[in-house]
Amino acid sequence: MGRKAVVTGVGQYVPPGVLTNKDLEKMVDTSDEWIVTRTGIRERHILGKNLPTSYMGVRAAQMILNEKNIDPLEIDMIVVATVTPDMMFPNTASRIQEKLGAKNAWGMDVNGACTGFIYALATGAMFVESGRYKKVLVIGADKMSSIVDYTDRNNCVLFGDAAAAVLLEPGEERDYGVVDFILKTDGTGGKYLYMPGGGSLHPPSHETVDKKMHFIHQEGRTVFKFAVTEMANVSEEILQKNGLSGTDIKYFIPHQANLRIIDATGKRLGLSDDQVVVNIDRYGNTTAATIPLGLYELYSQNKLQRGDYVLMAAFGAGFTWGSLLLRWAI
Repeated sequence: MGRKAVVTGVGQYVPPGVLTNKDLEKMVDTSDEWIVTRTGIRERHILGKNLPTSYMGVRAAQMILNEKNIDPLEIDMIVVATVTPDMMFPNTASRIQEKLGAKNAWGMDVNGACTGFIYALATGAMFVESGRYKKVLVIGADKMSSIVDYTDRNNCVLFGDAAAAVLLEPGEERDYGVVDFILKTDGTGGKYLYMPGGGSLHPPSHETVDKKMHFIHQEGRTVFKFAVTEMANVSEEILQKNGLSGTDIKYFIPHQANLRIIDATGKRLGLSDDQVVVNIDRYGNTTAATIPLGLYELYSQNKLQRGDYVLMAAFGAGFTWGSLLLRWAI
């Protein structure tokens, strides 16, 4: 039959600090009505200034270990999707490994921007399916407040901080677990959504700081247009490839970038509102954390039943995009 990678646990960490639209009205020229109408966001959570991305990732992972009574030494591998690593190196996975006490695990970071969690989940699944590893933690975590310019009214309203994680373990039933995934990249989109400073192209300097090159830069309309088209395309593609339609899907978890994008994708797939997971109003865009946060909400509210199909889709900087089809096994 062959081994499949099955999601056996889900955890999350959302910082207690909340930044509401009313708070943002005092910081930049915007309004609650403008933000809600254009994005669907009402508030976002912000991590304390002296705390790094790994702080959230550790807590999301620890929730799973506690719930399932798993010794950290049993973890074989940690994959962290993030665009806001604690530092350029060592990778954030190794920082989380140390803090968890998962001494037998090796780890790596995956930078797929907003598609990062799907990239990371597909990667982790392959290591489980190969028979190489039995317990793989996949974490999506981003401290977006660390790279947002809070004088830029177009971008600062969009992003929040959070982490969420899943545990992958082997399952013997062919039709359950991670069924399929489709991953895409188009590098010509890089000029529309990026952070120019901090890498080898523009190393940190007084000039890069003065020019605000260490913040997110994006052409919103171009990104929006691509995201609506490609998230729907790749979602349709994976359903057709697996002989399914929108009516076969119990839940669709789209990346939470903009409510208009979510609505447009859901309509294109012929999904009802009940099938589409939306939490952007409470969290904003948490980049690599949005999809696992949505999965955690379903998991924690006991909305998932064995055999349910869950479809995930995301679009992010790169351009990157992709979809992953999961069949719930527990």
